[in-house]
Amino acid sequence: MLPDIRLAISLQNLDDRAAVLNKEIATLPKHIAEIEQKLDSHNRRLEADKAALAANQRDRKRLEGEIVSQQQKISKLRDQMMGAKTNDVYRAFQHEIEFCQQEISRTEDRILDLMGEAEALDTNVKAAQISLDAEKKQVAAEKKQAEERTAIDRKEIEKLMAERATVMSQITPAVAAEYERIRKGRAGVAVAEAVNGRCSRCNIILRHQFLQELRKNDQIMHCESCKRILYYNPPQSFDDLVPQSVR
Repeated sequence: MLPDIRLAISLQNLDDRAAVLNKEIATLPKHIAEIEQKLDSHNRRLEADKAALAANQRDRKRLEGEIVSQQQKISKLRDQMMGAKTNDVYRAFQHEIEFCQQEISRTEDRILDLMGEAEALDTNVKAAQISLDAEKKQVAAEKKQAEERTAIDRKEIEKLMAERATVMSQITPAVAAEYERIRKGRAGVAVAEAVNGRCSRCNIILRHQFLQELRKNDQIMHCESCKRILYYNPPQSFDDLVPQSVR
């Protein structure tokens, strides 16, 4: 195989690996943003539950204050009733006291309802807090793992780029320039293998005469459809696979 073809294949392999790593690096922040967004959503829900519980407690305290006010009013009405001069005035005080007592009863029923609601809210808040704390730990662990993975990927890319520079120094300048031109115009893929009489990238069927020339691997040839550098990798024979010592 022509040395420039081997070098072009090596370049493509290096670029393919770097592309995978760069994609992984780009994907990790998006993944972290997604789980942080989910965490934020759960945190807002917890804060809403806490706010509802606090409002419940404020309502109960207000209602308890209303009961105290009604009780104080009843006490004053009874004192005033003792000085009533007529039966009509006495009965009026009785009616007003009964009304206050009914208000106290309704308020006590509402407080009981709020206590039941508060119990459910308190249970939700405690469960949500436990779940949120666990989720925060998981997010922190995933962020750390993503940072470590990114650092490893970046080091690997540096190694690949160093290898790439070495290959670029060995390949014929004209072929190197051609490789870069095709790679930029073909989504990072400049080299393709001919497999079963087709270009492995665009899947076009290669002409018989073209394929015969390609199999020689003695010149740079391009796919007549996608214009990528094509190469032919002949299958290994059984003799090639069996070590000399066992033949």
